[in-house]
Amino acid sequence: MNKGCVHIYYGNGKGKTTCGVGLCVRAAGAGWKVLVYQFLKDSTSSERKILKQLPQVTLLEGMEKVKFTFNMTPEELDQARIYYTQAFKKIVKMTCEGGYQMVFLDELLHMIRIELIEEKLVTDFLERRPDGVEVIMTGYDPSPRLLEMADYVSKITKEKHPFDSKLPARRGIEF
Repeated sequence: MNKGCVHIYYGNGKGKTTCGVGLCVRAAGAGWKVLVYQFLKDSTSSERKILKQLPQVTLLEGMEKVKFTFNMTPEELDQARIYYTQAFKKIVKMTCEGGYQMVFLDELLHMIRIELIEEKLVTDFLERRPDGVEVIMTGYDPSPRLLEMADYVSKITKEKHPFDSKLPARRGIEF
């Protein structure tokens, strides 16, 4: 049976989300049904505007206001854990019932690393997802278990970035 492949794009370099979005556009161009969710991001990133225009792509809304996790209080982290766990469970249900061929889970690896989503929820999903569903995950430091489960693994490493020279994020490039 064709289980579909698992793609991981991780590291401290720029371009992880861009890789995932590129695969979503390619899949949509091939007529695939695509589901996209961005953890820890609000709905203002520029890539969302183009993805919304593609009829094959279902783009789920995230939290209205998103803080960097290092700026969250313990109470806000607990609320985020509940919110994102519920969002992940909704994604699993939609994937199992909606006939999606690709699911893009942007920043999911970071969510696991900072324990806002339990890794077991993710590994169970990967093992039980419908046949043929490609899953893309981005973020930082995937566990050995997730690396083992993946079919594609690309580490994106920063060698140089304008942010290091105090250039702020730019619309159309970083967001």
